[in-house]
Amino acid sequence: MEKEKDKKPFLDILKAMGLVFGDIGTSPIYTLTVIFFLTPPTPENVLGILSLVFWTLIVLVTLEYTFLAMSLSSKGEGGTIVLKEILSSLIKSGRSIGFVTFLGYIGVSLLMGDGVITPAISILSAVEGLELIPGLGHISLNTILIITIVITILLFAVQFKGTDKVASSFGPIMVIWFLALFISGTVSVIQTPKVFAAFSPHYAIEFFINNGLSGLFVLSEVILCATGGEAIYADMGHLGRNPIRRAWYFVFAALVMNYFGQGAFVMRAGEAHDEQVNILFSMIKSQAEFLYIPFLILTLLATIIASQAMISAVFSLVYQGIRTYIFPLMRVKYTSSHLKSQIYIGAVNWGLLLSVIFMILLFKESKNLAAAYGLAVTATMTISTFFMIWIFRKHSDRIKIAIAVIVFIANIFFLAAVFTKIPHGGYWSIIIALIPFFTIKIWTNGNKAVHRSFRSLPIDVYLESFNQMYETGKFLPGNALFFAKNLHMIPPYMVHCTIRGNIIYEHNFLVSVATMDKPFGVQKLFVPEITDGLSGLEIQAGYMERLDIPKILREVDIDPKVMFYGVDDIHTKKPSLKLFSFIKRVSSNFVQFLELPYQKLHGVVTKIEI
Repeated sequence: MEKEKDKKPFLDILKAMGLVFGDIGTSPIYTLTVIFFLTPPTPENVLGILSLVFWTLIVLVTLEYTFLAMSLSSKGEGGTIVLKEILSSLIKSGRSIGFVTFLGYIGVSLLMGDGVITPAISILSAVEGLELIPGLGHISLNTILIITIVITILLFAVQFKGTDKVASSFGPIMVIWFLALFISGTVSVIQTPKVFAAFSPHYAIEFFINNGLSGLFVLSEVILCATGGEAIYADMGHLGRNPIRRAWYFVFAALVMNYFGQGAFVMRAGEAHDEQVNILFSMIKSQAEFLYIPFLILTLLATIIASQAMISAVFSLVYQGIRTYIFPLMRVKYTSSHLKSQIYIGAVNWGLLLSVIFMILLFKESKNLAAAYGLAVTATMTISTFFMIWIFRKHSDRIKIAIAVIVFIANIFFLAAVFTKIPHGGYWSIIIALIPFFTIKIWTNGNKAVHRSFRSLPIDVYLESFNQMYETGKFLPGNALFFAKNLHMIPPYMVHCTIRGNIIYEHNFLVSVATMDKPFGVQKLFVPEITDGLSGLEIQAGYMERLDIPKILREVDIDPKVMFYGVDDIHTKKPSLKLFSFIKRVSSNFVQFLELPYQKLHGVVTKIEI
């Protein structure tokens, strides 16, 4: 039994390596290469930049996520939406809730923007390593782009099968990757141990004093070392707080040692360093040329795993958005019978693929892509920290408020720095984020307009007509199901169907499906007899819960002969609402999302003017 207990934490840590740290773990491939493309590799600059990288990992990742954010959860779940929900439950003012919701929408949109840039920069930077294979000679830019795009297409093409079966290999591969980073960094640092002086923050401060405004441009690239840090909190629900924290200690040591090793390598090269050449790949090649190709294969595997983690995170984020009514309904395929996080959304998958290929073709090189990368990450981190300060203030936790304020100030500095990227391609980060943001705004505003125009009937008024018709005994044999928002208001389609259409069954069930503000859990409230011939069932489910309506109906002994649902026929003159109507028409409907049995379904059209 003791061995079993010892094994479980180790396996969880191994899973965390593969599922959580792919993005931040592949940052050493390009971060210092991009930075030293901007600034000369003098000993003072090397120490200053290493100090900045070290303290960025301490403040923006260790403090912000592993300490502050992970102390906040909803049923063990984390992420931007969770922080928004926690804060919304603590504040009473309608205006404040509106402001928090708006910031939450921005955070979600920016994270989805990251889902486009991460696979593009990760895979492209790994493929660029082909340039340094001994004896291979020069590889054209077009060849690198074609190989990158082929790998990207293959990655997205297999998503529908799910990653459940191969996910078990992600952990061991990433452990080997982090060991390779740690060992190669250590070998380099041993030759130039003076880089350890960069642990002192005064080198970072000195760097800014000596470089002035150009230091701000460098800071905008230093943030690349922390990209993927938000996954530590967002993936907390999949693996738990402790395995991720424990895994981070090892990942942190490997990252720091590798960054310092790269810094030592550049310091030794001095002015002879070729700014066009990737530092990590050059360092590995100089240490052991015969290991270069195995390391390149390992790099490619690590970047694919990092990209996979980001794709899965976007699927999960969109699913949360669908369940919390901020995104249109889409077809969802569940690719695992035991992992709730394993889902596939076709529309999102192919949209992401086209966007990633577009970014690869647009920027062509990883150092160009780095110019667009970082803005979304930094803005998301800043919003998350702002939410945390507000929550800790509500909890009157002074120590965490003080730490969160320090982290927030650091985020503001980084945010100011990454704004310098906007003219150099950073605007693409904003353009990408605007697509989900406007989708959210159009969808939520459209639903509000429909709700206002929706002429639902209070149940007590409806029952007067229903009872009169039911008492005549002219009803159809069997059970009929009607879906409604809640059990207190009868939707227009049901009034049209039962009262005007005179379609009443022997047993009628009013079923309400509502989303709770927590990620998991299903609650059922069965009302046996609202009146003769009409019963009610209220289903409340967490926003990450996989809903199996037929199974729930079997649990409460309901076997429907037919299922009725409403179909909105929207008429409007407003352009934004016309767009909403179009999105609603082309997106999946309620029954497709819930995977209800088609042979029993009957859609009833209701004309709505908004």
